[in-house]
Amino acid sequence: MSCPLSRAWRTAVGFALVAALLATGCSKPEAPQQAITVDHEIRPLPAHAGRAILTLRLTGGARGAVTGAHIAIEADMTHAGMAPAFGEAKEIEPGHYQSPLVFQMAGDWVILLHITLADGKKLERQFDVRGVEPN
Repeated sequence: MSCPLSRAWRTAVGFALVAALLATGCSKPEAPQQAITVDHEIRPLPAHAGRAILTLRLTGGARGAVTGAHIAIEADMTHAGMAPAFGEAKEIEPGHYQSPLVFQMAGDWVILLHITLADGKKLERQFDVRGVEPN
């Protein structure tokens, strides 16, 4: 004799598994973000509190320079309490983007890049700027 509760439980688990398989099978795979390489340079180096220039180079494998991107920049200190700094990098030559950046104080910073490619695809990158020195 089988227990009705265990049969109902098995049925519910079976439906949940089928639903999970269907949901993952129907999802659109995301384009690999690793296909775009972002190199950065900050001047002056070592970075000091105050004004700096951030230069970014976007490359896309065999495509070479990635042009026509929009890059929003967010600079955050690694400790709480400081307001982030925002900026926008402008394309200065094919695949090269530049933005002024202000490090409001000495310490460690995290730079977040919110990149929208010319075809509308979005990606994000981040890198650390450690040991920004006082003026």
